[in-house]
Amino acid sequence: MTALLRDALVALPWLVPLLLGPILIRRRPRLSDDPAADGRDGPFVTVIVPARNETENIRACVESLLASDYANSEIVVVDDRSTDGTSEIVETLAKANPGRLRVVAGEALPVGWVGKPWACWQGYRAARGDILVFTDADTRHAPALLSHAVGFMRANGVDFVTLVPRQLMESFWERVILPQIFAAILFRFRDLSRMNRSRNPRDVIANGQFILVRREAYDAVGGHEAVRGEIVEDLMLAQRAVALGRTVHAAHAPDLMTTRMYRSLHAIIEGWSKNLASASRQTVPVPLRPILPWAIGSFLIVFWAGPPAVLLLRLAAGDLAGWPAIATGSSLAYWFMLYRGFRVSSRYAVLYPLGAAAAAALFFRSAALRGRVRWKGRSYETDVSGRLGGPAP
Repeated sequence: MTALLRDALVALPWLVPLLLGPILIRRRPRLSDDPAADGRDGPFVTVIVPARNETENIRACVESLLASDYANSEIVVVDDRSTDGTSEIVETLAKANPGRLRVVAGEALPVGWVGKPWACWQGYRAARGDILVFTDADTRHAPALLSHAVGFMRANGVDFVTLVPRQLMESFWERVILPQIFAAILFRFRDLSRMNRSRNPRDVIANGQFILVRREAYDAVGGHEAVRGEIVEDLMLAQRAVALGRTVHAAHAPDLMTTRMYRSLHAIIEGWSKNLASASRQTVPVPLRPILPWAIGSFLIVFWAGPPAVLLLRLAAGDLAGWPAIATGSSLAYWFMLYRGFRVSSRYAVLYPLGAAAAAALFFRSAALRGRVRWKGRSYETDVSGRLGGPAP
């Protein structure tokens, strides 16, 4: 066996992601593949926006919802006891749009509830729609989004519709770290068509940035009250729905919806630390759950950062690069492909080892917190699966 062939065989694991790359970035099924519903005589839809300290986002989100071409709808913003001026913004918008936009003043958080499920539940109680949409304040909706989402639900005859929007990444750390996390999620749920056919709760996922559901189905599964103590309430709501015989379909909607989750390194750390460990554990069999976040973090470091580190050491020693060069080159091509798919400047792809190390640190940190979660000024104690055990001291 020649040295080149031997090196190629050693580097073979790093060629696999490159071959899978086109699958990860393909956009099927697309929300726009099915005809849009006519918003003039379609079912009445209530769009519910839970908002806690969202002054950076709430105006643009609500204004994009108000511009929807689906006329038979209303918007309910639940002001979850904000302290930063969010309530003033939405109250002003509500006065300018009577009948279209209502504001619900959030009640105090009850024992046993996580903040977001509680806000969503309050929005549901105020909603008049036959169809409910739960969407986050950091989202932006194209005018045709709601029409297409209702049309997709009708065409496929499903109870729940969730979307994969375009994720905006604009700062340095967003562009370095977030593609690693999104790629890990896509790798686990790489074929949405297959996921949509699955009846195994562990194989389904929902994105809390947009969940559309028939009111009857929402009531049947217990709604957000049934997942009131869950940190990853969107994932658990989807899994519960499938376990109870309901259908959940996901679709790509990069041209109809965008979101920018985090704007700083601090926000990235706080946001992903609260749910990476618990979310990853919920998608595998119970025996694997305690070790999974640690295993994912270790994999990210060894697989992505390992070959470039070995390559640099070999080059510094004047040695032939061998398999590390093949592995690093294949990895670089893979990340160039994914960055283009994410519509992020591909020059950041060269920093993929740094991104992998940072993402691994987030998995480790999330696991090391041992269920002690802090988010939006609230603290929670959860078990290994991310289920609330009571307010943290």
